[in-house]
Amino acid sequence: MAFLRLFGRKRWERAGFALYTAAVRAAREPYFYTQLGVPDTMDGRFDMIGLFVFLLIDRLQKEGAPGPELAQAVFDAMFLDMDMTLRELGAGDMSVARRVKAMWEALHGRSLAYAGAMASGDAAELTQALARNVWRGGAAASGAAALAAHALWEHEHLAGQDLAALLQGRVTFLPAVAPA
Repeated sequence: MAFLRLFGRKRWERAGFALYTAAVRAAREPYFYTQLGVPDTMDGRFDMIGLFVFLLIDRLQKEGAPGPELAQAVFDAMFLDMDMTLRELGAGDMSVARRVKAMWEALHGRSLAYAGAMASGDAAELTQALARNVWRGGAAASGAAALAAHALWEHEHLAGQDLAALLQGRVTFLPAVAPA
Protein backbone atom coordinates (compact mmCIF):
# COMPACT_ATOMS: atom_id res chain seq x y z
CA MET A 1 0.00 0.00 0.00
CA ALA A 2 2.83 2.44 0.81
CA PHE A 3 4.28 1.73 -2.62
CA LEU A 4 1.02 2.82 -4.25
CA ARG A 5 1.00 6.09 -2.27
CA LEU A 6 4.55 6.82 -3.37
CA PHE A 7 3.66 6.02 -6.95
CA GLY A 8 0.61 8.28 -6.80
CA ARG A 9 2.66 11.13 -5.35
CA LYS A 10 5.31 10.81 -8.04
CA ARG A 11 2.55 11.09 -10.60
CA TRP A 12 1.91 14.70 -9.50
CA GLU A 13 5.52 15.64 -8.80
CA ARG A 14 6.05 17.69 -11.97
CA ALA A 15 2.80 19.63 -11.57
CA GLY A 16 3.56 20.12 -7.86
CA PHE A 17 6.94 21.65 -8.65
CA ALA A 18 5.41 23.89 -11.33
CA LEU A 19 2.73 25.15 -8.93
CA TYR A 20 5.30 25.65 -6.17
CA THR A 21 7.53 27.61 -8.56
CA ALA A 22 4.59 29.85 -9.48
CA ALA A 23 3.86 30.42 -5.77
CA VAL A 24 7.48 31.39 -5.15
CA ARG A 25 7.40 33.79 -8.08
CA ALA A 26 4.19 35.40 -6.76
CA ALA A 27 5.62 35.61 -3.23
CA ARG A 28 8.73 37.39 -4.48
CA GLU A 29 6.86 40.28 -6.08
CA PRO A 30 8.69 43.46 -5.02
CA TYR A 31 5.39 45.15 -4.10
CA PHE A 32 5.10 43.08 -0.93
CA TYR A 33 8.53 44.13 0.28
CA THR A 34 8.73 47.72 -0.97
CA GLN A 35 5.13 48.88 -0.52
CA LEU A 36 3.81 46.68 2.30
CA GLY A 37 7.04 46.47 4.27
CA VAL A 38 7.32 42.68 4.40
CA PRO A 39 10.81 42.10 5.82
CA ASP A 40 13.18 41.22 2.98
CA THR A 41 14.88 38.55 5.05
CA MET A 42 14.97 34.76 4.94
CA ASP A 43 12.13 34.70 7.47
CA GLY A 44 10.09 37.25 5.56
CA ARG A 45 10.54 35.43 2.27
CA PHE A 46 9.72 32.08 3.91
CA ASP A 47 6.52 33.57 5.33
CA MET A 48 5.46 34.94 1.95
CA ILE A 49 6.21 31.66 0.18
CA GLY A 50 4.35 29.87 2.94
CA LEU A 51 1.31 32.12 2.46
CA PHE A 52 1.13 31.46 -1.28
CA VAL A 53 1.76 27.74 -0.82
CA PHE A 54 -0.99 27.68 1.82
CA LEU A 55 -3.36 29.34 -0.65
CA LEU A 56 -2.59 26.70 -3.29
CA ILE A 57 -2.82 23.77 -0.91
CA ASP A 58 -6.06 25.08 0.56
CA ARG A 59 -7.51 25.35 -2.95
CA LEU A 60 -6.42 21.87 -3.95
CA GLN A 61 -7.62 20.17 -0.78
CA LYS A 62 -11.15 21.36 -1.45
CA GLU A 63 -11.26 19.08 -4.48
CA GLY A 64 -11.80 15.36 -4.58
CA ALA A 65 -9.01 13.13 -5.79
CA PRO A 66 -6.51 13.94 -7.13
CA GLY A 67 -6.60 17.44 -5.58
CA PRO A 68 -5.20 16.36 -2.20
CA GLU A 69 -2.46 14.34 -3.89
CA LEU A 70 -1.40 17.38 -5.89
CA ALA A 71 -1.54 19.47 -2.70
CA GLN A 72 0.88 17.00 -1.12
CA ALA A 73 3.16 17.29 -4.16
CA VAL A 74 3.22 21.10 -3.74
CA PHE A 75 4.07 20.66 -0.06
CA ASP A 76 6.80 18.14 -0.89
CA ALA A 77 8.26 20.49 -3.53
CA MET A 78 8.41 23.31 -0.99
CA PHE A 79 10.26 21.30 1.60
CA LEU A 80 12.63 19.72 -0.89
CA ASP A 81 13.47 23.27 -1.97
CA MET A 82 13.91 24.38 1.66
CA ASP A 83 16.23 21.41 2.29
CA MET A 84 18.33 22.20 -0.78
CA THR A 85 18.45 25.92 0.04
CA LEU A 86 19.69 25.26 3.57
CA ARG A 87 22.39 22.96 2.21
CA GLU A 88 23.44 25.59 -0.36
CA LEU A 89 23.70 28.14 2.46
CA GLY A 90 26.12 25.83 4.21
CA ALA A 91 23.95 24.27 6.88
CA GLY A 92 25.49 21.05 8.12
CA ASP A 93 23.77 17.75 7.43
CA MET A 94 22.98 17.29 11.10
CA SER A 95 21.12 20.59 11.37
CA VAL A 96 19.21 20.48 8.07
CA ALA A 97 16.64 17.94 9.23
CA ARG A 98 16.03 19.87 12.45
CA ARG A 99 15.66 23.17 10.59
CA VAL A 100 13.35 21.71 7.95
CA LYS A 101 11.20 20.20 10.69
CA ALA A 102 10.99 23.62 12.36
CA MET A 103 9.95 25.14 9.01
CA TRP A 104 7.30 22.46 8.53
CA GLU A 105 5.92 23.15 12.00
CA ALA A 106 5.92 26.89 11.28
CA LEU A 107 4.01 26.41 8.03
CA HIS A 108 1.56 24.09 9.74
CA GLY A 109 0.87 26.60 12.51
CA ARG A 110 0.48 29.45 10.06
CA SER A 111 -1.81 27.38 7.87
CA LEU A 112 -4.09 26.68 10.82
CA ALA A 113 -4.18 30.40 11.67
CA TYR A 114 -4.91 31.41 8.07
CA ALA A 115 -7.46 28.67 7.30
CA GLY A 116 -10.11 29.84 9.73
CA ALA A 117 -9.83 33.44 8.65
CA MET A 118 -9.95 32.47 4.97
CA ALA A 119 -12.96 30.21 5.42
CA SER A 120 -14.94 32.96 7.13
CA GLY A 121 -13.50 35.83 5.06
CA ASP A 122 -12.49 37.54 8.32
CA ALA A 123 -10.02 40.23 7.23
CA ALA A 124 -9.35 41.40 10.80
CA GLU A 125 -8.45 37.90 11.99
CA LEU A 126 -6.23 37.34 8.95
CA THR A 127 -4.58 40.74 9.47
CA GLN A 128 -3.70 39.77 13.05
CA ALA A 129 -2.32 36.40 11.97
CA LEU A 130 -0.20 37.97 9.23
CA ALA A 131 1.10 40.72 11.53
CA ARG A 132 2.07 38.09 14.09
CA ASN A 133 3.74 35.75 11.59
CA VAL A 134 5.15 37.85 8.77
CA TRP A 135 6.19 40.87 10.82
CA ARG A 136 6.65 38.98 14.11
CA GLY A 137 4.15 41.36 15.72
CA GLY A 138 5.96 44.51 14.63
CA ALA A 139 3.98 45.30 11.49
CA ALA A 140 2.47 48.60 10.64
CA ALA A 141 -1.26 47.87 10.56
CA SER A 142 -1.54 49.11 6.99
CA GLY A 143 0.97 46.57 5.67
CA ALA A 144 -0.68 43.62 7.38
CA ALA A 145 -4.17 44.81 6.43
CA ALA A 146 -3.15 45.26 2.80
CA LEU A 147 -1.54 41.81 2.72
CA ALA A 148 -4.66 40.28 4.27
CA ALA A 149 -6.83 41.97 1.63
CA HIS A 150 -4.54 40.64 -1.10
CA ALA A 151 -4.57 37.13 0.37
CA LEU A 152 -8.37 37.08 0.59
CA TRP A 153 -8.57 38.37 -2.98
CA GLU A 154 -6.09 35.71 -4.09
CA HIS A 155 -8.02 32.99 -2.22
CA GLU A 156 -11.19 33.90 -4.10
CA HIS A 157 -9.30 34.04 -7.41
CA LEU A 158 -7.73 30.60 -6.88
CA ALA A 159 -11.12 29.09 -6.03
CA GLY A 160 -12.26 29.90 -9.57
CA GLN A 161 -9.33 28.28 -11.32
CA ASP A 162 -9.92 25.14 -13.28
CA LEU A 163 -8.69 21.94 -11.63
CA ALA A 164 -7.60 20.54 -14.98
CA ALA A 165 -5.16 23.45 -15.42
CA LEU A 166 -3.88 23.05 -11.86
CA LEU A 167 -3.32 19.34 -12.46
CA GLN A 168 -1.10 20.33 -15.38
CA GLY A 169 0.87 22.70 -13.14
CA ARG A 170 -0.73 25.87 -14.48
CA VAL A 171 -1.91 28.54 -12.06
CA THR A 172 -2.36 32.26 -12.31
CA PHE A 173 -1.88 34.59 -9.39
CA LEU A 174 -3.28 38.08 -9.29
CA PRO A 175 -1.11 41.16 -9.71
CA ALA A 176 0.61 42.16 -6.49
CA VAL A 177 -1.40 45.31 -5.86
CA ALA A 178 -4.11 46.24 -3.42
CA PRO A 179 -7.56 45.13 -4.55
CA ALA A 180 -9.91 47.92 -5.62
